[in-house]
Amino acid sequence: MLIRWRVSKTIQWIVKLFVIYLCIFTTFRIATVIFFKPQSISVLDLGPSFWLGLKYDLRWIAIILMPIVVLGLHPRLTPFYSERSKRRWTFYLGFITLLILFFYGADFGQFAYISSRLNADALIFAEDPKESLQMVWQSYPVVWILFGLAGAVLMMIWMFRRMHVDVTEKNVNVHKFTYRRRWHATALLLLCWFIYGFFMVTPLNFFKAFSLNDEFKSNLALNPMQNFFTTLRFRKPDHNSKAKEYYTDVSDFLQLDKFLVREKPYSRTVLPGNHATESQPNVVLVICESFSMYKSSMSGNPLNSTPYFNEMCNNGIFFERCFTPSFGTARGVFATITGIPDVQLSKFSTRNTESVNQRTIINNFDGYDKFYFLGGRTQFNNFNGLISNIDSIKMYEEGSYNSPVFNVWGISDKNLFLEAERILAKKQKPFFAIIQTADNHRPFDIPEEDSDFVRQSVSEEDLTKYGFESLKEYHAFAYTDYCIKKFMESAKKSPYYKNTIFIFTGDHGVEGNSSAVYPKAWIEQRLSDEHVPLLFYAPSLLPSQKRPEAVSQIDILPTVAGMIQQPYENTTLGRDLLDPDKKTNAAFIIYHAPGWIGVVNDDYFFRKNIRIKKEELVPVRNNMPPLNKHQEDSVKNKMSQLTSAIYETSRWMLINNKNK
Repeated sequence: MLIRWRVSKTIQWIVKLFVIYLCIFTTFRIATVIFFKPQSISVLDLGPSFWLGLKYDLRWIAIILMPIVVLGLHPRLTPFYSERSKRRWTFYLGFITLLILFFYGADFGQFAYISSRLNADALIFAEDPKESLQMVWQSYPVVWILFGLAGAVLMMIWMFRRMHVDVTEKNVNVHKFTYRRRWHATALLLLCWFIYGFFMVTPLNFFKAFSLNDEFKSNLALNPMQNFFTTLRFRKPDHNSKAKEYYTDVSDFLQLDKFLVREKPYSRTVLPGNHATESQPNVVLVICESFSMYKSSMSGNPLNSTPYFNEMCNNGIFFERCFTPSFGTARGVFATITGIPDVQLSKFSTRNTESVNQRTIINNFDGYDKFYFLGGRTQFNNFNGLISNIDSIKMYEEGSYNSPVFNVWGISDKNLFLEAERILAKKQKPFFAIIQTADNHRPFDIPEEDSDFVRQSVSEEDLTKYGFESLKEYHAFAYTDYCIKKFMESAKKSPYYKNTIFIFTGDHGVEGNSSAVYPKAWIEQRLSDEHVPLLFYAPSLLPSQKRPEAVSQIDILPTVAGMIQQPYENTTLGRDLLDPDKKTNAAFIIYHAPGWIGVVNDDYFFRKNIRIKKEELVPVRNNMPPLNKHQEDSVKNKMSQLTSAIYETSRWMLINNKNK
C-alpha cells in the first residue's frame, strides 16, 4: 500500500527546487529591506508586504517549474529518464537562474538610483545598445560582475545536480513504474493555484501591491519580474485622456482668455510684449546633463562646485526654483523642445512614433538659422526624431567634429562647446542653437588634455554631507562649470556675443542628500530629482534679476520667444515667465515608476499617486506657518485639481499636438 502512494522522483526534485527558489526570492526581499528601508517604517510594519510578496514569488516560481511538471507527464521527458534529459533540464534551470539574478541585479541598481523596482523603462537600454553597453563598461567593474554572476549560476547548477543525485540515490530501490501520475496532477493544480494567486479570490495582479498604500511597502511586495512584465503594457500612449473635463482649469492656468485663441483647444497667438528686445538677437540654449541645483554654488552649497556659473547668474535673469517635469535626459529634452511634460509611462515619448512628432515654438523664429549640437550620436534616445521637428535644422553629432571621440558620450563637453562656438561665430544671419552636454554622467571621465582643470580635494565626509556620491562625481560636476567658462570666454571674442541670449538649464536633477541647503521635501518627496538652475544671460540685452518663484522647464521656449520682436503660436502648456500678468506660479512634476504626480508652487509641494490612494502636502520653504485643517484642505483641493488638469492635458497633447 505504501508503494502506491510513493511520490515520483520528478516531483521530489521539484519540491527541492521550489524551496531553493523560494529562499532566493525571499533573500532578495530581505536584502531590499536591509539596504533601502526608510527609517520611518518599522520592520514589523512590513508583514503585509512580505505576505503579498510571497504570493508574487509563488507565482513566478510556479511559472519556472511548470514546464518540468507538464513535460514530465511523458516518461521520456522527465529529468530522470536519461543523462541527456538531466543535462537538458539542468541547463534550463541554469538559464532561468541567470535571468533571475540578472533581473534582481538590475532591480537593485534601479532601486538605488530612483527608489523603485525594475520596470519596462529598462528597455531604453536595449533600444540604444551601443551607448548602454559602453556606458556600463566604462562605469562599472563589468569583468568582476560577470565573474560573480557566472560563479553564482555555476554554484546553483551544481546544487541542482546534487539534488538530482540525492533524489536518485534515495529512490534506487523503487521501481519506476510504481510512481503514480496523481502526484503530477496534484503538483500541476498547486502550481496553477500559485499562478492564479495563492489564497486570492480574484486573480493576483500588479495593482494589488498598491493596496498597501505606501510606496516602499508596495515596491517591497512586488518582485522585479512581476513589475517589469506588467509595465510593458504602459509603453504605448493612452488615448483615454480626460482633458475635456479639466479644460476650464487649464484655460485659467494659461490665461487663454487674454490671447487670440485659434481653432485648436489650447492654441494662442502671442504678440510681442514690452519686454521684447528691439534687436533680432541670437539664441543659444544649453541643456546641461544632470545639472542638479542643490549640488551647485547657486544653492549656497559650501563645496562651491560652479563658481563661474554662479557669477553669471548674478548678471542675468536667474530662476532659482526651476523644476523639470520628470527625471531622465530624453524626457527633459522633450519637455524643453515641445512644452509638454512627458507623462508617457514606461517609454520615452521620443521613442514612441505616436508622440515624437510634435510642434515646437522654435519654428516661429522666422529668419533664423537653426542648429543642434550633441557630442554623441543623435540616434541615442531618438533625439534626431525629436529635433527633426524643427524646420531646416542643421544637426551636428559624433562624426561631425574635428575633435576626437572621448568616451561613450562622444567628444568632451569642452570640445563640444568650442566646436559649436566656431561654427556659430561664422554666421551672418540670426541663429537659434541648442547645445546638449553629457559629461556630467557616468563614467564621470575628464579628458587628460584639460590639464588646466583643477581637481579640488574634498573629504569623503564633506562629499556625503553636501550631496555628492564620490569625488569623481564632484569633479565631473565642477567640470561642467569649467566647460561653460571656456565656452563663454570664447564667445565673448566673437561679434555675435553682444546680441545673443544664452539660456542655461539642466535636463534634470539628481536624487541625493540636499539637507544641507534645502528643506526635507527635497529628499523625502525627491524634489532634488527635478530641481535645476535656469538662467537667461545677455548682459547687453537683459537686466539682471534673481527670481524666487516656482517655474518649469516647459516655460523656457515661451519665455525666450517673448523676448523677440515677432509673434509666435503656443499650442502647449509653457508660459512666458516674464509676462507681468502671469499668475499661479507652479510647476508640474511626475515620478513615472512609483506613479506620483504633483505640482510645486512658491510655498508647497502637493503630490498624489495614480495607483494608490495617497496624497501629500509639504512646505518647500523653511519656517512656513502651520495650516489649520480648513486651510490645508483648501490648498490640497486647489493643487490637486491643477495636478490632474496638467496631467490629463499633457496626455492629450502627446498625441494631438502634431507638427504638421
